[in-house]
Amino acid sequence: MKAIFYLFSILLLSTTAVLGQTIEPKEPRKPGTLYLSWGYNRDTYSKSTLHLYNHSSDNYDFKMIDATAHDKSDFDNIGPMDELTIPQYNMHIGYLFNDKRNLGVELSWDHLKYVVTDNQVVHLTGQIRGREIDKDTLVDPDFVHIQHTNGNNYLMLNILKKTSLFSNKHTELSWQNKFGAGPLYSFTISTVLGSHDPGHFKIQGYVLGLNTGLRYDIYKYFFVETIVQGAYARYFGTELGADRKGRLDHHFYSAFIAVQFGFNLPMAVFKSNK
Repeated sequence: MKAIFYLFSILLLSTTAVLGQTIEPKEPRKPGTLYLSWGYNRDTYSKSTLHLYNHSSDNYDFKMIDATAHDKSDFDNIGPMDELTIPQYNMHIGYLFNDKRNLGVELSWDHLKYVVTDNQVVHLTGQIRGREIDKDTLVDPDFVHIQHTNGNNYLMLNILKKTSLFSNKHTELSWQNKFGAGPLYSFTISTVLGSHDPGHFKIQGYVLGLNTGLRYDIYKYFFVETIVQGAYARYFGTELGADRKGRLDHHFYSAFIAVQFGFNLPMAVFKSNK
């Protein structure tokens, strides 16, 4: 009986010793970092087939096959504070969790501008006021003019992954990749068959985007970053003409390069003050 008691005591002490060695207190979770950035971009677009139609106040239903488009940087307006949002700009706000996976979330507003090139020759198919058309045609701005210039706005919620490339006490260089999606909250100016709409803001579709870029943090509170984005934009039901009874459907791919400056707000600042 004593042998059993001694054996049980030895097993109990051994188990306690092992548990005491293997169970370690959890490290406190690092506070995250809130950030805000602002910058400007230049854009390029794929060709797009535009479907324009109006079956109520007018009578047309035709497609412009593989029309080209360009951006409108308006960088000559950078300077006065009340004109900062006239050029193609970017505004992002996000939160880095500062965990082992270096993940974060971000809300991005990318103000691009999309202008269908005037006076280009495209192939038209369909009908215009009862007349069938299927030929290459010079499209001047009195016939058709389309521009999403206030703008071709991408409002996206992004998931981001940060990879640190170099860091020291005061600086860090990191590589960031993002994937996001959201609505196209755009402002379209249009003319179709002489009927002009000066434009208005409206949700007109959706956008999917991928971003990659380098970010350089300085003294943990400031950073500068370069961003390259590729996106797919799908417009449907865009209102056209003076009475806004016409409609436009089209989709395209876009790419932009941007330079942004930002400010970090580490949540540890608030924690240390408690």
